[in-house]
Amino acid sequence: MNSIQTINHDEMIPMKFHLSQNYPNPFTEKTNIKYCVAFKTKVKIIICDSVGKLIEKLLDEEIPAGTYELTWNAADLPSGVYFYQLQAGNYVDIKKMILSK
Repeated sequence: MNSIQTINHDEMIPMKFHLSQNYPNPFTEKTNIKYCVAFKTKVKIIICDSVGKLIEKLLDEEIPAGTYELTWNAADLPSGVYFYQLQAGNYVDIKKMILSK
C-alpha cells in the first residue's frame, strides 16, 4: 500500500479541530482526507477495516496549527467499508468511507 501525503498549510489558523468527510466517497482507488488542527500537537491518522483491524497509519507526528489534506491510495485493497480516525490531543473523530472497485 502506498500513501501519498500532500499538506496544504493555510494562512488562517483554524479555531477548532475538525475531520472532514473524504472526497470522493465512494472511491475507486484514491481519496482525499482533509483535517484542521487548532494548535501545534501530535496528530495521528489511521485507516481501519470494517472489523477494526489497522490497515495503515497515515500520519503520526507533531504538526503546527493549520488545514491539511492528504491523499490515500487504496489500489491494493479489496472493495469494502473502511474507517479513518483523526486523533489530536483529546480530540478524536472517526469517519466511514467506501472503496468500490
